[in-house]
Parts: sequence; structure tokens; C-alpha cells
Amino acid sequence: MTKKLDELRLEWLEEATIRQMQERMSVGKLTSEQLTVMYLQTIGQRDRNVNAVLEVNPQAVQIARALDEERRAGIVRSFLHGIPVLLKDNMDTGDGMHTSCGSLAMQNHFAEDDAFLVKKLREAGAVILGKTNMTEWANFMSDRMRNGWSSRGGQVKNPYGLFDVGGSSSGAAAAVAANMAAVSIGTETSGSIINPSAQNALVGIKPTVGAISRSGIIPLSFTQDTPGPLARTVEDAAITFGLMVGYDETDPVTKGADRFKGVDWLSLLDETSLSGKRIGIARSIFAGEISTERKSQFEDALRHLESLGAELIDEIDLGTMEDDLGYDVLLYEFKAALNEYLGKTPATNPIRTLSDIIQYNKEHAEETLKYGQVMLEKVDRTSGTLTEPEYIKALLRNRHLAGELALDRAFDEHRIDCLVFPQDHGCSFSAAAGYPAITVPASFTEEGEPFCITLCGKAYSEPELIGYAYAFEQATKARRKPN
Repeated sequence: MTKKLDELRLEWLEEATIRQMQERMSVGKLTSEQLTVMYLQTIGQRDRNVNAVLEVNPQAVQIARALDEERRAGIVRSFLHGIPVLLKDNMDTGDGMHTSCGSLAMQNHFAEDDAFLVKKLREAGAVILGKTNMTEWANFMSDRMRNGWSSRGGQVKNPYGLFDVGGSSSGAAAAVAANMAAVSIGTETSGSIINPSAQNALVGIKPTVGAISRSGIIPLSFTQDTPGPLARTVEDAAITFGLMVGYDETDPVTKGADRFKGVDWLSLLDETSLSGKRIGIARSIFAGEISTERKSQFEDALRHLESLGAELIDEIDLGTMEDDLGYDVLLYEFKAALNEYLGKTPATNPIRTLSDIIQYNKEHAEETLKYGQVMLEKVDRTSGTLTEPEYIKALLRNRHLAGELALDRAFDEHRIDCLVFPQDHGCSFSAAAGYPAITVPASFTEEGEPFCITLCGKAYSEPELIGYAYAFEQATKARRKPN
């Protein structure tokens, strides 16, 4: 690496946006190959302190070089053309990288093909840079496991200090916060994009279930899983989100994404988006769970929303609490979903069922069972057929409590455009209902821990939420890079 390129990496790349990268590449001041090499250099120097990247794509530089050739020929596929992107380690890639969900039991698994969303990213010209560490089995292995730990990758660390890094898209968040990629793709079942985004001062979009395909992603839940982007800015998150949405015939729920056809996602970035909007606050959900300092930070954020023209509708009663939702739906769906995925993996993969994973862990307990596997064992005791009356009851109950009773009633009765929560509070409602949410940086505690707000809306209200988040972001400019 030349001295000039190294200076560019340290002085410019640190907080460069996708738009700024494209501007430099469009006038010949930067190539995708240089950009990719700079990020690889940063990973090599910085990841030892963060432990966010499990492996890099051995083809990344060659892919970037090919995309540079396209640009020289006048072909620019999208705003992601030549931009390095990291993927959570539960997403299939039909290349030289593994897909393990953080598990040593899956450390030798190579997928035969790209996940649907990975195909869309490649078609958009993104450079798939590598795979990120994560909380093993999407934080459903043990009720004692620390956020960000996996037997394959060890412990992900928060770049901002000795704070919780969040789970389970921990590495996806920490890597972008530490400027090791332009953007990353995580997944959420219940809080796994929103929580690590909030803990790492990022913008995280948890989409409506069905906005982005789940095909080719190691699953946890049929009804709640969704991928989504994590980025340093709302614009970068919106660019990436817009290029992943769309119908996939192998994931029928994505038929709803057809309504996004023709949406100009960049046109949504309007600093006046909050003017005249009614934003609800359900204080009972978080009042007893956050510190005095965070309560003060949340009040500051609310004042910012008001100053931007929003009308605050306070003390909304959602009629239930997050703990009321429980995790029975996930308990039953995990075995069926995971066994289906494992059963379709190449014959070279000896791990064919959840039972195989549990047995492997027992045989390699010193490396794999630091926190035990009580949740995996509990899941394995279900039939895996989704025929239990308890499952059907829990599914219907959760959709009623989160969707009809809590969110739909609040939106309709109070005529609100969205709800606002501190950090990741309230994420269980949007998860169980399948509704979208977006997290945006708001401030930092005195100790330097990131503090964000989360906006939750109706199904397929991503265009509106992105606009609200952008207006807040531009007014506050709250994000700062870690030391």
C-alpha cells in the first residue's frame, strides 16, 4: 500500500459515506480495488481489538478489480457499485467463505449458492468483503450466553469501550462502527439488528417481515426472521435497504415487497420529514428499566423531535408488556426451520439436524460449551413439526398482543405515525408483529456508551421511518466515531 493510499485510509475513509466514495470513484480519484484494499488493511490492523470479522472473502480484491473495469467501460450498476459490504455469518455465499452461524459444529460448511439477498447485492455491484462474528445460533443457544460470543469466533467487543456490544448481529455492528466496512447486513428475530445498532451508535433498519428475502439464511423463526442493513448514516442504510428489497418466489411472504417497486429511496431523505407528524411515547414499556441518565437523554431526544415539528403523544398504553410475549414461538419454530436448512446443505456437511449440533457440542465441550446449550436442548425436545397446540396458541397470542392490541390499536386510536423508544426498548413488539423499526444515534452517556432512539411503524412504513430518522440525524449529528 502506498503512503498516499494509507493517508487516505486514515484521514478520509474513517467516516466516508457511500455517496462520498462514489463521488471519488466517478472522477477517477479512487478505485473499488483501492477501497477494498484499504478496508482489508483496516481489518488487519483493527480487528484484533474488536474481533468482529470472522473471515474475509479471498476473491474480494479480484471482484473489486472487475467492477472497476465495468466503471471504466461506462457501466455503474447502482450506488453500491464497488462498495465493500460485510455479511453476518448466517448468510450463504457460494464462494470461498464458510457459513457457520458462529458454531464450531458448522466451521467446515460451505454453501453451494448465494442467499437471495447476496445475489441482489452482487447484482448491484457490491463487493462482498467478508463474514462477521455473531452471537452463536442467533443468541438462542443458552440463556447465559454473552452478547457477541461464538465458539467459532470468540467474543466481539464494543469499539466504544467496555460496554455490551449487543446481539446477535454483534460483529456486523462492531465492524461498521470501527470503520471496517462501508455497511453490513445483519438479521433480526427479536432485537438483533436494533440492539447492536443502538449499542454501537449506528443506524439499523429492521424491515417489515417480507420486505427482504430470508432464503439462504440460517433461520431461527419462520414468522419473525428478517435481514436488514447496519450503517453509519441513514442515507447509507437507505441505499443498501433499497437494493435488497424485492419479491423472491422461494420466500412467499416477500410478495408484499412489490409495493416498494419504483420507490426512490434517496428522495425520502428530507430534513422536514417530521413536520406535522404525530409520534407516540409508551413510557410504561421502559420507565422502570432505564437509568436516570438515559431518561434524561431520551427527554433531550424528544425535545429535538418537537423542534423538528413533530407532535408528541405521551403516555400511550400498549395494553401489554414485552415480557408478556415470551419466546414460545421461537422455541417451536427453531427446530423445524433449522432442520429444514441443514437437511438441504451439501452432503459433505455432516451436521444434518439440531440433534447433530448438540452432540457435536457435547463431544467438544471445552471449546463449545462455555455457556452451555440449555436452549438448544430445550428446542430439541419439541417435535419439529409445528403441530403442538402450545405453538399454535403462542403464535396466535403473540400476533394478537403485539400487532392488534399493542401497535395497531396505538396507531389507529391515537392517530400516530410511529412510536419512539429509547435504545432497543419496544423491539419485541415490532418483532412479533413483523413490523419495521429504525434505530438512529441520539447521544452518548458520560462514560461514552452510545444512546440511540428507535422509531417503530406500521407494516411497510419503511419509507416514512427512513425520512423521520434522517430528519433527526441531520438535526442532531449525534454520531461520533470510536476512539
